[in-house]
Amino acid sequence: MGNILTCFTEKKPILGVIHAKGHGDDDVLTTARKEIDIYAQSGIDGILVETYFGTYYQVEKILKELSCSKLSIPYGVNCLNVDAMGFELAAQYGCSYLQIDSVVGHVKPRDEDTLDAFFKLYRSKCPAYVMGGVRFKYQPVLSEKSLTEDLHTGMKRCDAVCVTQDKTGQETSLEKIKEFRRILTDFPLFVCAGATKENIAEQLKYVDGAVVGSYFKDTYQDTGDVCADHVTAFMAEVKKFRRQ
Repeated sequence: MGNILTCFTEKKPILGVIHAKGHGDDDVLTTARKEIDIYAQSGIDGILVETYFGTYYQVEKILKELSCSKLSIPYGVNCLNVDAMGFELAAQYGCSYLQIDSVVGHVKPRDEDTLDAFFKLYRSKCPAYVMGGVRFKYQPVLSEKSLTEDLHTGMKRCDAVCVTQDKTGQETSLEKIKEFRRILTDFPLFVCAGATKENIAEQLKYVDGAVVGSYFKDTYQDTGDVCADHVTAFMAEVKKFRRQ
C-alpha cells in the first residue's frame, strides 16, 4: 500500500477532528459543514470524523457529504467502540484512513489471536490506511507483554501508531513520545491528544503528524465550537516548523 504519509501534500500533516456535535441530524450536519470549511480555509492537511458526540448515521451523512465534495485534502473516520463499522464506513465513503483507538494490548491475552484475525480480515476488505492506538487514552492495558513487544505487534496491524496520554485534551508527555519513537524507529507516529500551538513544534521533532480536536475549539475543550483563529494560530506554528 505504500506509506500513509503519501496521503498528504505537506510533511508533518495535521488532522483536524470533527466530533459530530449538534442537536439532531440537521444541526450536526450543518455544524460539520462549517467545521470543514474552517479547516479547509485554515490550511489543515486532513480531516478525521468521529462518532464522539454523534451517532453512526450522523457520521455517515458527514462522510457522504465529504465523498461528494471537491475537497482537496484527505479525510477519514473513527467509529468509536465498534471498530468493524469504521472499516465499513471508510471503504464505502472513500476515506484515505481510519483511526482505531487500540490495535493491541486492550484485550485479554487469549483474545489477541482473535484480534489479529480481525485486523487481517477487515484490512483485506478496506483499502484505507489504519491509524492505530497503543497504550491509548481510556483504553485498558491488559497486555502481559512489554511496550516494545506490543508496539512491534501494532506495526503489523496498522500503518501509523497513535500516541496519547490518559485523556482527551491532556498533553502527551514528551517522554512518552520519545519512547515510542525510539522503539518504532522510522515507522509513522502521530500524537493524538493534547497538542497546542505552544508544544507542537517540539512534538513534531519526534512525531510524523498530529490529530487535533480540543485545541481547535473556542473553549479549548472538546465541548466547544471549532474556532478559525485557533486553527490558524496553530497552523502558523506548524508552518514555521516546516520552514526550519
